[in-house]
Amino acid sequence: MLTALEVFTTVVVGLMVGVEFSVAFVINPILGGLPGDNGLRGRIHGARMLGAVMPFWYIGSLVLGAVWAVAGWDHQGAGLVVIAAGLLMLSVIMSILLLVPINNRTKAWTTESLPEDWKEQMGRWDRFHYVRVGILIGAFALLATALA
Repeated sequence: MLTALEVFTTVVVGLMVGVEFSVAFVINPILGGLPGDNGLRGRIHGARMLGAVMPFWYIGSLVLGAVWAVAGWDHQGAGLVVIAAGLLMLSVIMSILLLVPINNRTKAWTTESLPEDWKEQMGRWDRFHYVRVGILIGAFALLATALA
């Protein structure tokens, strides 16, 4: 049963890393290159769509990592899992304190009601997101190593 938990947790976190990596290095650059306000419209839609899904994914990943750490405490690699769970917790805290407030403002925007500093807010969100992606990659790498 522990092996199934380990594999499932690693896959769930790995998929989340893939989505967040794609947002940072594929989707947002594509949207940024679109003419007019099309890219901004895409980001607003993404804030709404992913903003509804990602909290469950982040919290679920953290819970799975914590359960693995407890259930596998006496197994090899437990320290790596504990560190990975700590990184997942850091990503949740970072999301709540830094990214979600910007995301919540973004999803309420329309092209007619943009704040003057919308580009700066998008840039700030992107910078925080790059750091969060790095944290998630670290957590995934630790889980994958502990699984091996």
